[in-house]
Amino acid sequence: MIKTLLNPNSNAAILLAGVLAIVVGVGVARFAFTSLLPFMLEDFLTLTNAGVLASFNFSGYFAGAIFSMFIKDVNAKVRYFRLGMVLSVLTTLVLGTTTNETLWLVSRVVAGFGSAMVLIVGAAIVMVKLDMQDKTKAMGIHFSGIGFAIAISELISQAVLKNGDWSEAWLVLAGFAFVISLYSVYILSFDKAIKLDAPKHKLSLSIFSPYVILLILAYFTEGVGFVVQGTFLPDVINSLKGLDGYGNVGWLIVGVAGVPSSIIWMRLAHKHGSVNVIILAMALQILGILIPAFSANAYLNLLSGALYGSTFIGLVALFIHLGGKLAGKNPVVLMGAMTAAYGVGQVGAPLYSVALVERFGNYDAALYVTAFIVFLGILLLTFAKRMHP
Repeated sequence: MIKTLLNPNSNAAILLAGVLAIVVGVGVARFAFTSLLPFMLEDFLTLTNAGVLASFNFSGYFAGAIFSMFIKDVNAKVRYFRLGMVLSVLTTLVLGTTTNETLWLVSRVVAGFGSAMVLIVGAAIVMVKLDMQDKTKAMGIHFSGIGFAIAISELISQAVLKNGDWSEAWLVLAGFAFVISLYSVYILSFDKAIKLDAPKHKLSLSIFSPYVILLILAYFTEGVGFVVQGTFLPDVINSLKGLDGYGNVGWLIVGVAGVPSSIIWMRLAHKHGSVNVIILAMALQILGILIPAFSANAYLNLLSGALYGSTFIGLVALFIHLGGKLAGKNPVVLMGAMTAAYGVGQVGAPLYSVALVERFGNYDAALYVTAFIVFLGILLLTFAKRMHP
């Protein structure tokens, strides 16, 4: 078994390396911020600053998504994937060693770019390397790494916070990310024979049909749907009457629920069609978004976390995998375009969220607006189905 996991051409090793890469680039470099946010808010961060930092992080992600569209050579993909892993570790280290606001803003932008390299380019490398005819289920396993990423970063953070503070948690997360990144960087590469004959594909805009454009717009609405709970969920739950302290339990549930979600959603998509399943997942996500606005019941709000974790991760997998299938030989092009649209939604949502919270004194308005935008995404997909059954 160990020999198999150390073989860069083994499917098991490729999937494990992909999952661990997501833990570094998405869990530690992105979602640990959500996990530690309640503790940073108590110390030195304001909610407005947190929203700005989140927006900066997503702007870096957006830039990385756009950039990834033009990485055509497989050797370059490997180089930028490695760069993303390095940036994910270094930017995490910054958050644990300084409270300088300028450095934090810069580090969040750079971390966002690194996350895009890990998630988008890393997924493209995994798709190319996997030696199997139907990669749908395998990519479901790959994207389950997002659930592991949330759960693992949350558990590490809470373990450190028992006897330490949030800055120490960042340092431990950076060390952990460095160690596991070594394996991913080793496995997700190509041997010399492949490097000498690296496939190159021309960038073609012909794939951007009206149907694909509607899918991209729908993914934009999902970017909005993702970001409010993805940034503030622990604080949303903690802000409800009688639920102070439940926020991080809810966030852990997000990760646990997310682990099997992409596998389940991808299997459903294989049977019932990707767009049909995406619509169902987005409808459930709307329900999860609205629960904290209507109820302060502990169990319902933990269910909100479960609905969020079990939908947003699956939706990322569904959209990106569908984009890769539609794009054919150059999956990173459409995957990059879709993730860029997702990124636009991510950049704006934290800003309107903190503005609405400051205006009304709670998260209700932000949750209503977010749910409505996701509903617009469902309408777009329904129209897309009529164009391309």
